[in-house]
Amino acid sequence: MKLYGRTWTRRELEARVGHLGQIGGIRRMTLTEGREAGTDIIRVRTGAGLAFDVVPSNGLDISLAEFLGASMAWKSPNGDANPAFYEPEGTGWLRTASGGLLMTCGLAHVGSPSEDEHGANGLHGRAHHTPALHIAICEQWSGDEVEWSISGVIEESSIFGCKLRLYRSISGRLGENRITIKDRVENFGFQPAAHMMLYHFNFGFPLLDKHTEIDLPPAQSTSRDEHARLADCLRWQDPDPRCRESVYYHMLDQEALKSDHMAEASLFNPAFPAGTATKPVRVTLRWSADTLPILVQWRMPGAGEHVLGLEPSNCLVEGREAETRRGGAAGFATGRIRCVCSRDGRYRIKIKK
Repeated sequence: MKLYGRTWTRRELEARVGHLGQIGGIRRMTLTEGREAGTDIIRVRTGAGLAFDVVPSNGLDISLAEFLGASMAWKSPNGDANPAFYEPEGTGWLRTASGGLLMTCGLAHVGSPSEDEHGANGLHGRAHHTPALHIAICEQWSGDEVEWSISGVIEESSIFGCKLRLYRSISGRLGENRITIKDRVENFGFQPAAHMMLYHFNFGFPLLDKHTEIDLPPAQSTSRDEHARLADCLRWQDPDPRCRESVYYHMLDQEALKSDHMAEASLFNPAFPAGTATKPVRVTLRWSADTLPILVQWRMPGAGEHVLGLEPSNCLVEGREAETRRGGAAGFATGRIRCVCSRDGRYRIKIKK
C-alpha cells in the first residue's frame, strides 16, 4: 500500500497500528437529532486525505465529502433529512434534498415536475429519497492492499406502473483518493418503463472560490435561461445574494472522446486549504459518455445556495413530458433490460493532489 509518501507491506503496517481504523476504513452510524434522526451513515476514510459519507437512507448517495479536512461539496440547509419527511409532489424534493457530493435523480423521472400518461412526477424523481436494500460492506486485505466496498439495491416500483431496480456499488482502496461508482439499472417488470437518470454532483466552498478553474469536455453547449451567458460556464465568483441560478446543457462531442468513451470534467483550485497551509488540488469527474451523453451544469453562486452542479445525464431537466416530446436520450426500456453507466460498468470520481 502506498501511504504517507512510501510503499508499505501489510505486515509493516499491522506492526504499527492496533486497529486498521487508525489509518482509515469504514464505520457505520445512525444520526439521532431533528429531521436527521434515523438516517443511516457509512463514513469512509481513505487514509490519504479523502473522507466522505455514504447514506443508505438516501439511495446510497454521497453526502459530506472532505479532502485534507476541508469540504469539497456543498451541503443544503436540510442536512441529511430522513426520507420519511420527503414530499414527492411538485417541488417538495427541495425541502429534504441533502446536497452533498452526489444526489441521484431518477429512476423514472428527472427534472421539473411534469405529468403525462404515466402519471404525475415531482422534481427530480424518487431515487435520492429511497432507502437502499441489501446493504453490504466489505473491507479486506488483498495482498498488501486494503480494498473496501459498499453495495445495495434501490427500487422504484408501482402497481400498474414502472418497476426499476438500481444495483449500486461504491468502492476503492485505502491510500487512494479515488471513488468508483458502478451502477446497473434493470427493468424487472413486463411492460416498457421510462428510465431517466442524472448524477447530481454538487461542488462547493472551499473547493470553489473565485480562483477555481473549471474544465469541461468537448461539447455543443447551450444555456437554458435567457439571462445566462455561456462564458460563465468556466468561471466562478464570490457569493452574490442577487444571483439567479443558471442551467447549461453540454451535448458531448462523441467523436472527440477517447476510445474508451469516457468523458471528463475537472475543477482546479490552486490554493486549496490543507491545515494551516494551502496546496493545489484538482478534482476530476469521469463518466461514460455512451450511456450519459449530456452534461447538465447548474451554476448557482448565490449566498447560502453557493454551489456548482456537474451532472452527467441521459436527459435534460425539463421533465419527462418535455423529454418525450424532444425525443431525447432517456431510455424507454422494454422487458428485462440492463442499463449500465459505462462500457465496463464503472463510473469514476478521481481526486488528485
